[in-house]
Parts: sequence; C-alpha cells; structure tokens
Amino acid sequence: MQILLSDLILQHLEPGVDIPRNRQLYNIVRASILDGRLPGGTRLPASRDLARELGISRNTVLYAYEQLRAEGYVRSRTGDGTFVTDAIPEESMATRARQAPDMPPDADVTLSQRGRGLILNARASRRQAGAFMPGVPDLDAFPLKQWTRLVERHWRRRTPENLTYGYGGGHPALKRALAQHLRSARSVVCEPEQIIITEGIHQAIHLCVQMLTDVRHRAWVEDPGYWGIHKVLQAYGVETISIPVDAEGLNPSPADWRKPPRLIFVTPSHQYPLGHVMSLARRRQLLQYARKHDAWIVEDDYDSEFRYAGRPIASLQGLESGARVLYAGTFSKTLFPGLRIGYLVVPKAMVEPLQLGIAELYREGRWMEQAVLADFIGEGYYSAHIRRMRLIYGRRRALLQEAIRRHMGEARLISADSNAGLHLTVRLAPEVDDVSLSARAQELGLIALPLSRYYLEQPPLHGLVLGYGCVPDDEIEPSLARLASLLT
Repeated sequence: MQILLSDLILQHLEPGVDIPRNRQLYNIVRASILDGRLPGGTRLPASRDLARELGISRNTVLYAYEQLRAEGYVRSRTGDGTFVTDAIPEESMATRARQAPDMPPDADVTLSQRGRGLILNARASRRQAGAFMPGVPDLDAFPLKQWTRLVERHWRRRTPENLTYGYGGGHPALKRALAQHLRSARSVVCEPEQIIITEGIHQAIHLCVQMLTDVRHRAWVEDPGYWGIHKVLQAYGVETISIPVDAEGLNPSPADWRKPPRLIFVTPSHQYPLGHVMSLARRRQLLQYARKHDAWIVEDDYDSEFRYAGRPIASLQGLESGARVLYAGTFSKTLFPGLRIGYLVVPKAMVEPLQLGIAELYREGRWMEQAVLADFIGEGYYSAHIRRMRLIYGRRRALLQEAIRRHMGEARLISADSNAGLHLTVRLAPEVDDVSLSARAQELGLIALPLSRYYLEQPPLHGLVLGYGCVPDDEIEPSLARLASLLT
C-alpha cells in the first residue's frame, strides 16, 4: 500500500498550480480515503519514508497528516504508525465520491414547500447597479475621505464592546444621533431607546412579522407594492390581502374595512413603485382605524430624504401621539446599500420585546460600523451629503423626465409631480408586454423593471420602473433613447 499511495500521489500532484503542495497532498489522500482506495485500517507510510519517495520536504507530509488527523480521517498510534480511521463506513467511502456527480441538477428536490414558494417567480435582479436600476444611489459620490477617517479613528480606539456581539437593539451612540436626525428631518416622535437598529428594511419587516403575527393572521399590502414584503408574509403563513393604490394612496374597499388585519404595510411619503403621496385624510383614517382595531401600521420610509421641491412630507408616525405605527428606514438609499444598516422606531411598550426578539433571532453585531455611522451623522457629514445628493438627483430626475417626454411622450409618466425619490415610473400601452420588454432591455445592458410584476392581484398597469440615482448625467439621454427604441 505504501508504493500504491506514493504512485497515486505522484500521478495527481500538479507542480504548476497555485495550490500549495502540502494542501495537494492532503486533498489526494483525503479523496483516496473517501472513494475507498484507502479503506479503514490501512497503514500509511511513515512521513519520512513518504517524503523521500516523493522527493519533497518531510514538513509537507507532516502538514497533510496532521490535517487529516485533525479532521478524523486518520489516527496515530505512538510507535506504531498512522492508520486510516475505521469510523467512516465502507459503503460511504465507496459511494460518496461517485454519488456527487450523479445527483439530479433540479434543486427543488431538496427544498421545503416554503423554500419552493420563496423562489417561485423570484424577482431579485442579478445586476444591482447601472441604468436604470431603481433605488441605488450614486456610489461614486459617497464621501469616502470623511468616512475612512472615521473608520480609522474607531479602529485606533477600538473597544471590546464594539468587536463582540451586541445587545439592546443597536449601538447607543447611533441611536442617539439617529433620533435627533429623525426628529428634525422627518418629524418622527421618538427617543433613542425607541430605535431598533436592523440590517436594512428587509430585516425590520422580518422582525415585525415574526414578533407580531401568527399563522393565518391577515396583513394588508399595497397593490402594486414592494414584493419583498409578500415573500416574508408568504414564508410565515400570514394571509396577504392586496389593497389597491390610487392617487391618494392605500384605498381599502368597504369589504376590506370590515375585516381588520394585524399588520398594514404602507409607503405613504412616496408610494413604491407608483410614486403617489398618501393624502392627509387617508393618513388620519388609517391611524384611527389601526387604533380602533388593534392593528399595527408598518411605515416604510425608504427614500423620503430625497425631495426636490416643496416642504418635506412629515412621517405618518409623527401625526398623532401614541400612533400604532412602526416606522422603518434605511441608509441604503442615502449612503450605500452594502452598509446594511436600517432602523425601526417602535412605541415604548414594544421596545423590550423587540430588543429581545432581534437578539434571539439574529445575534446583533456590527457595532464598529454603527459607531462610525453615529459620528458621521453627529459631525454633520450625513446632512451635508444628503443636501449635496439632492442637487445631483434632482438634476438627474429632470434629465430623465425630459428624455422620457422626448422619446416616449408626455403621457407616459406616472406621478411626475411627486418630486421625490430615486425612480420614475413610465406607463406603457396595455398591449405592450413589459416583462418581455424588460428582458430585451437587459440584452442591451439596461435595467428596466416591469411594472406589472409589482402587482399581486389587482389588474396590473403595464410599464417600467426606472431609477436614476446611479446613472451619470451624460448617460441618461442615450440610455433612455436605446430603451425607447425597443418600443418602435
């Protein structure tokens, strides 16, 4: 067996590859054990003998043997040698390597019903930037110099608390800075302890659904609306009730009002994807209804920092004292999506249960990034960045509007006067297949998400959702012209 092993190793060693020789040796012996060529009980050559036969360093062989021993593939007896362990069943060794290539390629066979439902009609885009990906900011304009300086400062002054797991719903310094910002910029009524820091709005939605609903509870969602909410509700067995949206926002029917839901998801300041602003009358009606029926409103304020004309739209949460509203926001649109920091503002009575919930479900952490962000806000860089980006995005919005009017026609724009956000929505004729059009746009290197796929049950409008945040000024006109050419 010693000669067999050295011959086998010599056959498979590859001098020209980047994998270190000690790792190659380990891989070859391990594979030989798993496929049965080295059955349990086989005595391996002494490290010195094998090194001499292979013409390599003994340390190389010792590394491979030690790694195999650490992982349980071999065992050593003092003064006796190294042996392949008997703990791996022979039938497993003989068949494991052969089974892997023969496994069917259809992944559905290994998924749960919940998993299959999750990926059915999955809508996540493989590309996450470029013309015209909605909701993505201009990453080149991020104030990297200031951010890097703060990162370096915190790493120099690092503390154990910022490097281990967190508890309490987020870094206290970030909650203090964020509370002050939300009170002044969004009219949110809150104290720092009412803020739960999350890894984006998606996690905030997960937390709300897990902590506030049971199977077969009902939840209202906007139709059309953000499909990520539908996926979470579906996964947890919550009955999803689609409520149509008109120019004043969420518009429940008399039958809907008679069956109160547990949760109500809305984007009142800039409806996604149509762009409407919920009227004051609808806001007050919704708040009163939630209070009367013990429902909870989840206010997704995903991009309201960017408003280009008129006064900012006040948050729904701040309209009345003690509102049954969970206010969710994110830094993905204002800073960069990869930061993965969002937040949830909750009523005081809900603070402790949700703090416990997020700690149990997700194991808090990333306090170093949160500490950096706290200083970024507290030292004025965040507000300055938003003011600068409002000018850039406002200009790009105007350029895209003009390009749409020139190449597609004035009547195409939906909510053209909303003056907010990072996207515009274009209406297409009912006979135009916007899903097919979106696929053809991808072949041109363009991202134009089909409006019809944002609908859950209501008869869909056909159109395209076009983001402009991450599109340079000089690329907006030619990119839109190429997209419009697909309509002729």
